[in-house]
Amino acid sequence: MTMMQELPQGETAPASRHPLLVVRDLQTSFRTGGGGSVRAVDGVSFDLGPGETLAIVGESGSGKSVTSLSLMGLLPRESGRVTGGSMRLEGRELRDLPEAAMRDIRGQQIGMIFQEPMTSLNPVHTVGKQISEMVIRHRGLSKRAAMDRAVEMLDLVGIPEPRRRARNYPHQLSGGMRQRAMIAMALSCEPRILIADEPTTALDVTIQAQMLELMQDLQDRMGMAIVFITHDLGVVAEVADRVVVMYAGQVVESGTVHQIFEAPRMPYTGGLMNSIPRLDGAHRGQRLKAIRGTVPPLTELPAGCRFNPRCDHATDICRAAPPVLEEAGPGHLVRCARWRDITLDLMGTE
Repeated sequence: MTMMQELPQGETAPASRHPLLVVRDLQTSFRTGGGGSVRAVDGVSFDLGPGETLAIVGESGSGKSVTSLSLMGLLPRESGRVTGGSMRLEGRELRDLPEAAMRDIRGQQIGMIFQEPMTSLNPVHTVGKQISEMVIRHRGLSKRAAMDRAVEMLDLVGIPEPRRRARNYPHQLSGGMRQRAMIAMALSCEPRILIADEPTTALDVTIQAQMLELMQDLQDRMGMAIVFITHDLGVVAEVADRVVVMYAGQVVESGTVHQIFEAPRMPYTGGLMNSIPRLDGAHRGQRLKAIRGTVPPLTELPAGCRFNPRCDHATDICRAAPPVLEEAGPGHLVRCARWRDITLDLMGTE
């Protein structure tokens, strides 16, 4: 995986020779009712190379879904907009592209799987029609050829009797089948990048495992890169090469899966790790530790480190000034003023 860095002074991040996606200092703001604005994404940067999987994790309200919507140009027009930074897809700046140009990119170069397929699929059109319309738009196929492609994709994602299911409406499919149909639609034009926003949250454990296996299999076949957005670090261990941890709109830690799972340096990351149920007996009967409190509203961010009111390691230095991202090791970044002198108590470790 390529290096992920935040570069407020315009420095250059180490990257792969030919990254597909380069995001630098992304800032996304929303208007508030009183005429002001809040910054939901505050200086996020990362690179994504071909065939790589980058996981963006954090609690609800951390800014991870807003990051994905910013990349796709799907922010609500009346309230949200990208206010700073750069998003370059194979060298092409996405930030200020007209909507018509973004429509060409969505589906053809970047596909997206949303969290809840019932709100993302059109209830008045069959699944096959919805997939075929995307293929017609981006590939210029005839209606018959596009429907054949839709059936082929439904078969590829493991839906039985795909030609019959193509004639079904979303409500006629199970939750697992609807999610598979969403994946089929997202991949129908063979995009270079797939953004998966909480794609398994609404599914039971068995179907969730099937979806993860399916996505990895399709990634191997098609060679696409994946941005996997989730609040569940347990899922991340199964799918990701590198991890970006977000909190209150900022990146607070990033690194390889090994670095994040075995040697996290940010107390927030450690808290997320301690909240994951383990099946290997590592907790030895200990109760899972919850992170006290909640992510602060964007209108009420604390002074200094945004995590300090919830952090057991916070001192006056944490409240005095906002910490910056620092390199804690090769490719391992952490936003914590005290990361050098604290030891995180990780459950199940010696």
